[in-house]
Amino acid sequence: MTYNYIKTDITNFVFTLTLARPEKRNAFTPTMVNEIRHALVSANYDDRVKLVLINAEGPVFCAGMDLKTFNDPSLDIQNPHIVNKEISLGEVMEQLNKPSVAILEGDVIAGAFLLIANCTYVFAAEKVRFRLPELSIGLFPFQVMAGLLKVMPEKMMLQLCLNTDYFDREKAKEYGLVDRNLEDVDFLTFVDRFNTVDTKALVAGLSAAKELSMITPDKRYNYLLEKLAALRDIEK
Repeated sequence: MTYNYIKTDITNFVFTLTLARPEKRNAFTPTMVNEIRHALVSANYDDRVKLVLINAEGPVFCAGMDLKTFNDPSLDIQNPHIVNKEISLGEVMEQLNKPSVAILEGDVIAGAFLLIANCTYVFAAEKVRFRLPELSIGLFPFQVMAGLLKVMPEKMMLQLCLNTDYFDREKAKEYGLVDRNLEDVDFLTFVDRFNTVDTKALVAGLSAAKELSMITPDKRYNYLLEKLAALRDIEK
């Protein structure tokens, strides 16, 4: 598949998705969101894939939504191989059922939080800055809130949404947005841990984890026992 705004690669069991619109700070358009959706769906259904890696070209990881293209679709470059659907980038990321890692070497701004808040791991370089500027331009990071609630308490989430200043990697770690310093990660060792893991077990586990919040506590253990039994049936 040839994409307009992203690049993809599969090497062994690692699926790499690269944001490739550096001239626009990797700000996403409706087509770019749908290309990401298309790529991640293919990763979901490819049994070779055990880990999804998300990175970006250029000095900015992602500047969020390209408001001009959302307001004027004629500015977007549609992909003739993909039918664009009205879908949030947060929804796209939530549908991924493989472990994922975001490699941050550039700034994370606005809607880019939808990407990192939904990744299993986030590794950031020292120079990376983070910012939710929406309130300063008369907006509010509505969709981002759903992702933030996965990694931080509600009070902290609101405080972050009300702060329009840049903050550094250490603060992002306090918020739960970043897991490790990129320069401290032995990446080959990190990736290799997935080499012998069963793909079906990964998918079953991540899918169950996402559904747990919608199940009342008194029914969770039975639900998980059913998931375990179903996985064992698949393995027979």
